[in-house]
Amino acid sequence: MLEKQENLTELAGKTVIDWNPDQGLQDPTHTIYRIRVGFKGPETWIDRFATVLQDPAVSQLTGLVVGMWSTEMMQTEEAIEVVEALAAAREKLSRLKILFIGDIISEENEISWIEQTDVSPLFNAYPNLEYFGVRGSNNLRLGSIQHEHLRTLVVEAGGLPREVVHDIQRSDLPALEHLEIWLGTPDYRGDTTIEDFAPLLRKQLFPRLRYLGLRNSAIADEIASVFAYAPIVERIETLDLSLGTLTDTGAEALIQSPAIRKLKKLDLHRHYCSEEMVRRLENMGIEVDASERQEIEEYDEEYDRGTRRYVSLGE
Repeated sequence: MLEKQENLTELAGKTVIDWNPDQGLQDPTHTIYRIRVGFKGPETWIDRFATVLQDPAVSQLTGLVVGMWSTEMMQTEEAIEVVEALAAAREKLSRLKILFIGDIISEENEISWIEQTDVSPLFNAYPNLEYFGVRGSNNLRLGSIQHEHLRTLVVEAGGLPREVVHDIQRSDLPALEHLEIWLGTPDYRGDTTIEDFAPLLRKQLFPRLRYLGLRNSAIADEIASVFAYAPIVERIETLDLSLGTLTDTGAEALIQSPAIRKLKKLDLHRHYCSEEMVRRLENMGIEVDASERQEIEEYDEEYDRGTRRYVSLGE
């Protein structure tokens, strides 16, 4: 069964709370504020953000989460307006280090329905960013990021177009330590293939990378089989292939890889491996999360028979 996206409660070790106009920015240094609007509400996201910018404490704000920004059906034009407003506020948000775009829950909009846009202007506007995350991939582009301080990059999608993966691998991110990509399923425009990761496999991208997450993927077996022997795995600490459709096929490749056995952690939780394979994984001699085992679904329809596996979050 597909899971639902939920609101963030913390980012980079800081608590995330909803901005309340009656309370203002009470702790802008240690708290991350989420700005969002209600469906068919009287106030637009741009209006609420403008109010936040009038708060005397806004110059101390270090973290910001953009929640639901549409009061009707989402349109790309609205996402463009959000990015433009954020970029224009660079001087007032000069201390911003943490930014997440699209903290939208299932009751507001399914992840595959979230309309995004080109967010590349934000990397130029905020040179001190250390954490950037985005949820939703419709019309999403990152550009070729040139950023000296970005340490964490997270892209959550129910189906990620290969162009976004290409954007990431064309980027110059010398400080990047945590790269987390949710690939999703072809059912929701996720057309990324293992071939699209050739630069990450063959080149010494992101020299400080310690965590690599290729999560929520319908091609988890292929990823496991190829990345088990990729040079990049020899220099990271954590490989995260969780939330996808991993079976014994991909897990066997991981077990046989000497490089995988040198990791600090292998995260495979929410998978389709057999109970015997789970036992073997847990006896690898490293920290392995092989929890949340799923059962492969068998179907027998009038014109077709087979099995189904689902990513954790598709629609």
